[in-house]
Order: sequence, then C-alpha cells, then structure tokens
Amino acid sequence: MGSKEEHHDIVIVGGGICGLATALALHRIRDMWLHKNKLQVTSCRKEELRCLKRSDLIETLAKNLPTQSVRFGCQIVAIESDPITSFPALYTNDGATIKAKVLIGCDGSNSVVAKSLGLQAPKVFPISAVRGFTSYSDGHSFDSHFIRLRGDGVLLGRLPVDEKLVHWFVGRLSPSQDSDVRKVPELIKEFTLETLREFPLEVIEMVKHCDSSSLSLTHIWFRAPWHLIFANFWQGTMTVAGDAMHVMGPFLGQGGSSGLEDAIVLARCLSQEMPMGPEGAIRDRELRRRIGRAMSKYVNQRRLRVMRLSAQSYLTGSVIVASSWAKKLVCLAILVVFLGGGLLSHTNYDCGSL
Repeated sequence: MGSKEEHHDIVIVGGGICGLATALALHRIRDMWLHKNKLQVTSCRKEELRCLKRSDLIETLAKNLPTQSVRFGCQIVAIESDPITSFPALYTNDGATIKAKVLIGCDGSNSVVAKSLGLQAPKVFPISAVRGFTSYSDGHSFDSHFIRLRGDGVLLGRLPVDEKLVHWFVGRLSPSQDSDVRKVPELIKEFTLETLREFPLEVIEMVKHCDSSSLSLTHIWFRAPWHLIFANFWQGTMTVAGDAMHVMGPFLGQGGSSGLEDAIVLARCLSQEMPMGPEGAIRDRELRRRIGRAMSKYVNQRRLRVMRLSAQSYLTGSVIVASSWAKKLVCLAILVVFLGGGLLSHTNYDCGSL
C-alpha cells in the first residue's frame, strides 16, 4: 500500500474537550489583493471569529421572551407625550394607542423614535452590499479563516458558518441599476457574478451555487460620527438603541455586536434605578426622575464607544470610495489614530455584566 502524505499548519492529537476547544480557538483573518489576475496575501492574523445567521440569533432571543411579548404587524406612526402623565404615547397604523412608562427605540435606521428625539436622518454611502449563503451538501474545502479579497473597486468577504454552510458578501460602488435588481434574487446573482468576473473560480462557483433566497442587495446607511457627539439620545423616559442610535456601515462587522452591548448597558442602568415588585411602587413623578437618571447613565456610558465605532467604520468606508490615492492616504492616516491597538482593537471591549 502506498503511503499518503498530508501537510497542515497545525495538528492536534486527541479529540477530547481540550483538543476540540483548542481547534475551535485557532481562527485567522487573511487579507488578499487581486491585481492583474494574481493573488497577493497582504496580511494574516490570528483572531477569534464566529459566524452565525442573523435569523438564528433573532429566533433564539425571541424564544426566551414570555409568550405574546412580540407583536407582529404593528407599525408605529407617531409618538407624543401624554398630557396627563408625561409618559410616551404611541399611535399605530391601525388606529390603536399604546401608553408606556419607558420607550426604547430599537426600530432601525429609519427609526420613528429617533425622529421623535430630533436626531438627524442617517446618510447613505455610495456603496451597495450583496450578502448571501452557499450550502455545500458534501462539505466545503475552505479553512475556518475569514477571507477578505480586494479587487478593483470590489471587496469580497467569506467566512464559513460550519462544515457545509458558508457566508459571503460583496461590496462595490453603487451602480445606477441597483434599484432595478435589488428585489429579484436571480438578477442580484447575475449582477454579482458580473462584478466578480475577474475573481478566482472558487469564488465565482460559490456565488453561482448560492441559495438564491438568502440573497440581499442593500445600500449602506450610516449616522455621521460628528452627529453623535452632541446628539440627544434620550428625553424624558424615551431613548434609542442599536441601529436607531448608531447605524453604521458593515466595514467593521460590529453593528449587531454593538446593539447587544446597548441592550446589556441599558438593562443594567434601568435595573439599578427601577423598583422591583409591588413593594417598590413609587409615584409617577419619582419614577420619571429615576428613569431619566438611568437613561442619562446609559447614554453617557455608550456615547464614546459608538462614536469610535462609527468613526472607524466611516473612515474605512471612505478609503473604499475615495476617488484618489491622496484621499485614501488621508483617511488611512486618520485611521491610524483609531488603530493604536491593532486592526481589530475595537473588538477587545467589555461592556460589563447585567
């Protein structure tokens, strides 16, 4: 019998707790540049990365809420302050009125709550992003590395979810026909394949055989970093969190993570001020004061964090869309200020516990 020779960077002997845990911890980010049909590796760093489907995360979070906590098909069209209690009153598209002691706007970039607080409208980057999943029934051959491949005005990212499912995205300057194809999956695929025609065959095959139902083509919205400095993120007993507070481009991959941070910090601040149970019941005036104090603490604790993420994301996106190398170099020079701890230093952040 002939001998078989294999080559691997790291070999772990033993598949127990320690062996499996060690294998899961050895993730990398690999940046590559595609120039004249030749691939050049520009950097390779060890970092811990995990990829999951947004729908799985939302489903898991929703399952842990009490029954009927989530109301579907309820669109808020207006918000006012109740003339008697001064607490928020919400009006829905079906004519209903909802009164609340605390109102938290987590309603995305087009937030009704953010508008009620007087926040400036988000802006749009001249970049469109295609996202999708590709399933390999017999398993894929990709390493567990996060690959970022840059071409001429195009950025492709690829990260396996598991041994059979791969997540990928493609970013490029927005062409005028975006609005014509964004709602038709097959047109999105055709548009993406044309964008990637100079990329390696394995990339083209990945997009060609993707799950068409997973495809999305979107413009990238962001709240300008300089608007976050003095933005009024709370008023009375009303505040915002997540994209409603700090929608940013996907260039750092921190939009969802920062939303989870918001949830932890806000819940902690409210629990420190709100009474627990009937024995802690207090008058409305005192309750409004306590809620306001909690929201002030929440905003103060989050402002610098979201300002840094937003500024770093904005500068990273600006490097992509800059029309000249001079502008790119200026943006890169400013980025150095934010990257003192490394390219992924923004991920080494602890928002504290509940």
